[in-house]
Amino acid sequence: MLENIEPKSVFRYFEEISHIPRGSYNEDAIRDYLITFADDRGLECHKDNAGNVIIIKEATSGYENKEPIILQGHMDMVCDKDEDIKKDMEREGIDLEIVDGYVTAIGTTLGGDDGIALAYGLAILDSNKIKHPRLEVIFTVCEEVGMDGARGLDTSYITGKKLINIDSEEEGVLTVGCAGGGRISVNLSVKREECNYSHVFLSVSGLLGGHSGSDINLGRASSYSLLVRIYKAIYEKMDMRFVEFSTGNLINVISNSAVAEIAVANAGDCIRIIEELTDEIKEEYKETDSKITIKVEEKESGMMPLTQEDTIKVSTILASMPQGVIRMSYDFEDAVETSINWGVCEVKNDVLVMKGLVRSQLDDRAYELLNRVSWIAKGNGAKAEIDSNYPAWQYNKESVLCSRMCSIYKELFDKEEKIEVIHAGLECGFFVDKIEGLDAVSMGPDILDIHTSNERLDIESVGRTWDFLLRVLEES
Repeated sequence: MLENIEPKSVFRYFEEISHIPRGSYNEDAIRDYLITFADDRGLECHKDNAGNVIIIKEATSGYENKEPIILQGHMDMVCDKDEDIKKDMEREGIDLEIVDGYVTAIGTTLGGDDGIALAYGLAILDSNKIKHPRLEVIFTVCEEVGMDGARGLDTSYITGKKLINIDSEEEGVLTVGCAGGGRISVNLSVKREECNYSHVFLSVSGLLGGHSGSDINLGRASSYSLLVRIYKAIYEKMDMRFVEFSTGNLINVISNSAVAEIAVANAGDCIRIIEELTDEIKEEYKETDSKITIKVEEKESGMMPLTQEDTIKVSTILASMPQGVIRMSYDFEDAVETSINWGVCEVKNDVLVMKGLVRSQLDDRAYELLNRVSWIAKGNGAKAEIDSNYPAWQYNKESVLCSRMCSIYKELFDKEEKIEVIHAGLECGFFVDKIEGLDAVSMGPDILDIHTSNERLDIESVGRTWDFLLRVLEES
């Protein structure tokens, strides 16, 4: 499929790894591939206790006295797909296609995040023509679900003090700082009882969704927020009981669909309320999320609703939880400082389950928000658990690596490279904490709509970023 696209070596490896299932916690096959790749080429290779793979290639002739460079990306990808796609992404690779100058996948996420880092790293390691100092190439696991690989990285194999993380999605931009944060889960046991009410089923679909960090400020709807809004509108007009609902399935993705069943005193009035609110929502999001679809119908059901007491508890928790952007940055224009995303929220059987991800450029603000959410949950009888905290990566104004890369970019493309901090989490925060004196930057080609089935990789951007990366290796 990609054999005739330049740079051929990069796209050859991107296609090879696309055949390998590599969702988070399912990295055994891609790890075995990387280890075999290194063994076949006689390269020094290590697997640490966290499951990361470190491949080392010594300097080419004339570069023995230059400082080593660390290249880094993560093995895992977010596995999501359209509702009509039957593919088992735990066992099957993805199906690639080329559309209008982009590589994309048919009905699934592409894995450009972070498959392009693997492809760049493998193409460099495989070449005997590329000039470079000693390379220490780190491929981490479970980045998408809490940066477990970076958290547990064994740095004893690492000698370099300059790190190029290839996990950014915009060409011409060097990322020099990122948000930290943590995950929070909320659980509430609920009871059910007989109730002679009508049952109404509703669904929310067609939302863009997107990355819960980089896309959180784009004005897109969250199906979690829409469902809460619908519940509140109904509850204000009539007695309502929850039966079941489910919104989202990935903690780091803005939820883009929801299904729900409720029991209400008057189904006709309930349906009219939802239809009127649907028109209001569509008008509100017509510029940023124009394909929102909300369907509602009355149907018979054998499922008992929650008790009135537990419906009130669940309603209070849902309505009280913050969602989306909490605070914008004062240091960087148009940058988000602090946010929260409820990626998973459902009532099934006898429990409410919520899974949220807090991000902030300031560690103190992240902890403050996590604790605030925890108090809301506990104050309404729920259990809250905070885990997988990860540090923010603070901007280093004195970065020599950043300065040098900006100069090379200017020489190569005759334009300035943009410097930014991002609201997404990057593994650089862990590396800077673990390796004293580490100078780090993050870069990458243009990848659009990551974590969605619309994810696509700009072919020409991959080529330009490849040229830039090789020049950095040669001249840094």
